[in-house]
Amino acid sequence: MVSIAFTGGGTGGHVYPGLAVAEAAARAAAEAGLPGGECRMFWIGGAKGMERGIVEGAGLEFMGVPAGKLRRSLSPANVADMFRVGAGFFAARRILKRERPALLFSKGGFVSAPPCAAAASLGIPVFSHESDYSPGLATRLNCRFAERVFIPYEESRRFYGRYAAKTTVSGNPVRAPFFSASAEKGRAFLGIPPGEKILLVLGGSQGSQELNGIVAQCRDTLTAAYTIVHQTGQGAAPRGGYRYHPYQYINDAMPDVLAAADLVLCRSGAGTIWEAAALGRPMVLVPLRGSGTRGDQVENARVFSEAGAAVVMEAGFSKDDVCAAVRAVMGDEARRAAMGQAARGIAAVAPGGNTAAYLAKEIIARVRGPGNRGS
Repeated sequence: MVSIAFTGGGTGGHVYPGLAVAEAAARAAAEAGLPGGECRMFWIGGAKGMERGIVEGAGLEFMGVPAGKLRRSLSPANVADMFRVGAGFFAARRILKRERPALLFSKGGFVSAPPCAAAASLGIPVFSHESDYSPGLATRLNCRFAERVFIPYEESRRFYGRYAAKTTVSGNPVRAPFFSASAEKGRAFLGIPPGEKILLVLGGSQGSQELNGIVAQCRDTLTAAYTIVHQTGQGAAPRGGYRYHPYQYINDAMPDVLAAADLVLCRSGAGTIWEAAALGRPMVLVPLRGSGTRGDQVENARVFSEAGAAVVMEAGFSKDDVCAAVRAVMGDEARRAAMGQAARGIAAVAPGGNTAAYLAKEIIARVRGPGNRGS
């Protein structure tokens, strides 16, 4: 039996796209007729990370390793985390030596660096994928161990320096249910009749205090004309009301709910905006800014804005600016259609328009042998 290992974690943005690739790889392996008749997938993640529950919930075997956060800044916590990173390397190496996968696919996040280094030390091929416009620190480290590095945009190559020759533009993987999503099913789930305009507010898998605050301030103004469907994040529990439907987490119904949305107000994390783009949804983006971020969401938002797929709230915006942006897009059907078409164009960069299927094809081709590259 052939085994393929996956790694990544820290946020849903490093896990859900990786699971999309794993699911597609299982299908591609069956179609390819790999030796042994089947392909086993397993995931290496942080022993105490949030990824365990998501991965095991998707039916994949999970193996935990110690994980230390990778920081660019000087911090006393770096000393303890250096030991955790070292322990993570040796724990991952023991797992990989025992399981001997044919390939390790990394979806990034700080937990991915030790397994990538461990795989390289054992001669196991490493493929790495970066979702953001520019690479995060984990991807920069993983580049030295990876055979191939998949990136979302052609313009992203300039960030990879001496590793640029390893890069392949693939776009970002999106889970299979988004390609069969139904607006009718989404409205049925929400209990919202046809003809009622829906503003979907998403703060990512963990919610967003800033977006929650914007909704609280703009709610009365916006619900006068639209129904707000609001994913608030765990712990936030605002009361529903007239044309206001709060959910802590929408989960499996998200593809259908997203398909039903007329406009999406959201952060610009790569996972969220690519899921919306795959369904051709126009967006108003509120990028995460400030000292707690490297600016990746601002970069992601700029790509979509320049393509005409999104309106971006610039630094210093007010709640009135958000209300005005939402009303302007909602009130112009032709503009929404053009923005949605531009979003689909961004998401269709991979051969066949399905990044997860494309990456799976490349993985299985490499597993079958270095001369079997799929593209």
